Amino acid sequence: MNIRICEDPACADIEVVVRCRQLDDTVLSLLARLRVYDAKLTGERDGATYVLAAADVLYADTADKKTFFYTADAVYETPLRLYELEEQLAARDFVRAGKSVLLNFAHVAALRPDFGGRMRVTMSNGEVVVASRQYVPALKAKLGL
Repeated sequence: MNIRICEDPACADIEVVVRCRQLDDTVLSLLARLRVYDAKLTGERDGATYVLAAADVLYADTADKKTFFYTADAVYETPLRLYELEEQLAARDFVRAGKSVLLNFAHVAALRPDFGGRMRVTMSNGEVVVASRQYVPALKAKLGL
């Protein structure tokens, strides 16, 4: 892969052009990562609303009918339901890991089998999230297994 950067003071916004022989899994993965970089989500913490880059979100989960985003250093509440987040982030590197958990696969550091067909997923910040057995095949498919 060749990467070329051209600085242009007249350019108002960043433009990314991908040239490839054919659109394969590698190119699609690269495009998904670019899209997640540009995606924005809003979350509340301590009475203030924050705009977050989706790429900074490690995972999202629900508890007590509320949905939360987890970043490396904070937790934010969002008014969106988990299925709405899943739809919004479907083209990005997020994958469902349970009825109440959505993972940013770009922040997965390790996967380990657990009892009952479940899987323990260690995130880039060291937190462990348990993937239910129903969603383990999707995680394995994401890994190409």
